[in-house]
Amino acid sequence: MSEDTARLELPNGPYDVDLLESTVGLPGLDIRKLRAESRVITFDPGFANTAIAKSSITYVDGAAGELRHRGYSIEEIAKNSSFLELAYLLLYGALPNAVELSEWENDISHHMMLNEEMRSFFDAFPRRAHPMAVLSSATNAISTFYDVYRRPTRKKEIDAGARTLIAKLPTIAAWAYKKSIGEPYMYPNDEYSYVESFLHMMFSRPTQEKRIDPAIVKALNVLLILHADHEMNCSTATVRSVGSSRANMFTSVAAGMGALWGPLHGGANQAVIEMLQAIHDDPDATIASTLERAKDKNDEFRLMGFGHRVYTNYDPRAKILASYAEDVLAATAGSDPLLDIARDLEAAALEDDYFVERKLFPNVDFYSGVIFRALGFPQRMFTVLFTIGRLPGWIAHWMEMNTDPDTRIMRPRQIYIGEPARAYVPLDQR
Repeated sequence: MSEDTARLELPNGPYDVDLLESTVGLPGLDIRKLRAESRVITFDPGFANTAIAKSSITYVDGAAGELRHRGYSIEEIAKNSSFLELAYLLLYGALPNAVELSEWENDISHHMMLNEEMRSFFDAFPRRAHPMAVLSSATNAISTFYDVYRRPTRKKEIDAGARTLIAKLPTIAAWAYKKSIGEPYMYPNDEYSYVESFLHMMFSRPTQEKRIDPAIVKALNVLLILHADHEMNCSTATVRSVGSSRANMFTSVAAGMGALWGPLHGGANQAVIEMLQAIHDDPDATIASTLERAKDKNDEFRLMGFGHRVYTNYDPRAKILASYAEDVLAATAGSDPLLDIARDLEAAALEDDYFVERKLFPNVDFYSGVIFRALGFPQRMFTVLFTIGRLPGWIAHWMEMNTDPDTRIMRPRQIYIGEPARAYVPLDQR
């Protein structure tokens, strides 16, 4: 056995597997031939300890609290880049120069308009329809206007499909919101930046142009950046799983939206706001009693926004958002009692042995909902905003997967625990 292999002691004898090295982070055990050669499979619910791909897009070190995209730290990106600049980095592997960035931004800006026939699509939904349902449906629908992008075979077609999705998703999101409140749809404005155009479509009316505060534009840029990609999470794995069947980019991304919608994933920031609001509205609730409820295994209450599947340290995205919260509130409402409760909860939890020992630190959802709320977005739009941010990451993974020679259609195994073989009983004998 060499240094590049590991030995598994199995009931039917030892089995050697190759070690796959990473540039940083944990190495992997290559068990692709394990079932065929040893007649044994691994059991790993939720793929918590299983790598489904080799990727060069995003690296997360949960113990150190680090997040990097293509090697660049999230702190540097959030401080220096726009969301579209990060999108370019995720898709193409390098930061754009000034000319490339200008061309990319102009290209996106001039493709934000939806085909006018899409109006009837939005009109067909009831006003009570959740914007996420409209968003995922519309993502598949717009592909019907660009048939060549649905079956891309060349890089040029893939690039055009990526641009189309990134450009049009804010328009879809804004129209879904306008539909839900019964207001006229607003068109994108080529004179605005990506984020400015989205804010314009969300909050302007035909009778009144919404003033766009640069501080709010900067804050939303940062929020989108912090949600852009996070390695092999539930929704990204879903995009890859659907895409592994050679499903097109639009369909794969729409599937990812469904996964993101879940309250344990993208819907968590809304759950944080609902929790903070409940604490605020309960005259008997205190910070101390809230933490005690969270520690009580017999209490159904959960302290939302704390802990993370990957991070056993402070989520670096939460640190960045916490520093932006005061600036955003200063540029908008000026104060928010829910932010005060959030800060008090964080301070108390970080001094509590129960949370410290279990490494339960605030995650990105803990502050994002408060900031989305301060920016004027209703709770039903929180996961939609997360989706706009996460889109470039999904596309980058879909593109990477389709160029990886190791990609195979996703087909997990199972350990069967049902009935063994038994004789069929005719209906008249049962």
